[in-house]
Amino acid sequence: MNGFDIAYLAGLFGVVAFGAVVPVVPTGAAVSVAAVLASSDHLVLLPVVVLVGAAGAYVGDLVTYAVLRLAGDGLARRVRWLRDDARADALDRFRLQIEQRELRTLLLSRLVPGGRVPVLLGAALGGYSFRRYVSADLAAAALWAAVYAAIGLAGRSIFPEPWQGIVAAVVLVLLLSAAPPVWRRLSARRAAPASR
Repeated sequence: MNGFDIAYLAGLFGVVAFGAVVPVVPTGAAVSVAAVLASSDHLVLLPVVVLVGAAGAYVGDLVTYAVLRLAGDGLARRVRWLRDDARADALDRFRLQIEQRELRTLLLSRLVPGGRVPVLLGAALGGYSFRRYVSADLAAAALWAAVYAAIGLAGRSIFPEPWQGIVAAVVLVLLLSAAPPVWRRLSARRAAPASR
């Protein structure tokens, strides 16, 4: 492994960790691209890419959870869906869902665009144990990184050139990220005429 590989892996860790804290960075695309590059040049680095991506996601998640936990009630008063009378019920529902299906809930919250922050918010403000979160999120971050590496490799296997696989992986990740909001808008439009 040369200096470029170390620098690239450090960059991947930084991008994914930063994107986990500031959820505007396409962290899944970063892992997919890194997997494509690793598979075309250094196949032995592929598991390392998954581990580094998972480590970045994990560290970012822990920072986000800790910040939300410290923000506490002040933040809860600013979040619209936590301001109404159903606040305690919503927080209890989130906490119970995570407690009953930790790995599934945390993994899906990472895979569904915009799903991670509400789950983390509900867990942090609902009193979900930080110690349990630390252990449950480890597996969720690892599975998430493996899924996005697989997406990158799928794109790479279809196209002969690495750059084509990178473009395909980024496009696929962006399409998967855009699909849920588009689906919700279309469903809302169809439901609006029916309610009139």
